[in-house]
Amino acid sequence: MNTDASSQTSGLVDENSSLLDKIKALEPQVRAAADSIEANRCLPDELIDSLRATGLFRATWPKLLDGLELDPMTQIEALEELSRYDGSVGWIGTFAAIGGLSVATLDPESVKELFPTPDVVPAGQYALVGRAERVEGGYRVNGKWSFGSGCRHAGVITGGCIVTENDEPVMDDNGLPEPLTIYIPKEEANINLDTWHVAGMRGTGSHDYTLTDHFVPAKHTSDSRYRARRDEPLYSFPALFLFSHLPMPLGIARAALDYVYQLGDTKRTLPAGRLLKENGDAHEVVAKAEAALRSARAWAFEVMGDIWDTQCRGEQLTSAQRAMFRLCLVHVTRTAKEVVTQVHDIAASSAIQQNSPIDRLMRDIQVVCAHVVVQPKMYRPAGKVLFGLEVKNDPFF
Repeated sequence: MNTDASSQTSGLVDENSSLLDKIKALEPQVRAAADSIEANRCLPDELIDSLRATGLFRATWPKLLDGLELDPMTQIEALEELSRYDGSVGWIGTFAAIGGLSVATLDPESVKELFPTPDVVPAGQYALVGRAERVEGGYRVNGKWSFGSGCRHAGVITGGCIVTENDEPVMDDNGLPEPLTIYIPKEEANINLDTWHVAGMRGTGSHDYTLTDHFVPAKHTSDSRYRARRDEPLYSFPALFLFSHLPMPLGIARAALDYVYQLGDTKRTLPAGRLLKENGDAHEVVAKAEAALRSARAWAFEVMGDIWDTQCRGEQLTSAQRAMFRLCLVHVTRTAKEVVTQVHDIAASSAIQQNSPIDRLMRDIQVVCAHVVVQPKMYRPAGKVLFGLEVKNDPFF
């Protein structure tokens, strides 16, 4: 694959336009590739090159390291648009964009070794499913990870681990296993490229990968609590990377409403045979869905704007701010699922065809909602804070 994307994407991307405008310029290419993305369970190389040319992969990299260091709202807006064109492309673009947040946890020498340019992206699962035995100079790592989204196109593979000594977990001050994230060149991982057979988000290619007695230098690891080694505002809130769960559901839900508005011009409903757009039930459904989606989106930008302002002032976030952040992630995703489900229902027989856009959107939003970060139980940390209680032992709070 050509890593100098400019030679393949000239004419597609205006270097002087905003990230959002650059993403919009790729809409025809993304939509044209949608069926092959679904069938092949990965993005084509030429689309990866086009995404790279927009600067998206540099979005969270520090400016001092040739990155864009964009605020979260600018990123969400662009990634929401990308997700509207195709959920899988939005997913891959999102997790490529936030790569700089994890890079900020590494020392500068390791960054240079692992990431020669900001266009090299990491992929992998951060859940602590591996075991990293302390040895001289680093760790001996064993593990099997899943959900390596975009691993075909990544340059670095990551993995969450529990630190061990003599095969026993090392406990931290809170009595919990000490977490560690490893970073290795992609070619060192054993990637099984035939494990991603799923209902939705098929194009993300989120395959399994393993390591067996693999040595990882200590300098190529970081604390899985995502404590940054940089002082810029973008890196001051360790859990900020979770904003990545906002743009995809927003874009997918917007695509669902786009679809039903188009369907309204052609679909006739029984028994009167009126067009869907003339049906009173449809009017009520889309009006409520539109209000719900717009409200959730507005609140997401309100929450993220408040967090960003606090970061830029050099202040620590309050418990209330962190609670609203976590609540917002779940609320936006669950609202998006409701919107897509409502559109699916009023599309009725038009939604059951495999080639129907709403069929894919429905499958995609189901997979988005399966992520642990946005499951209903994740309402609980915010609920505790609202009752005046303390949230303990939550690394992402």
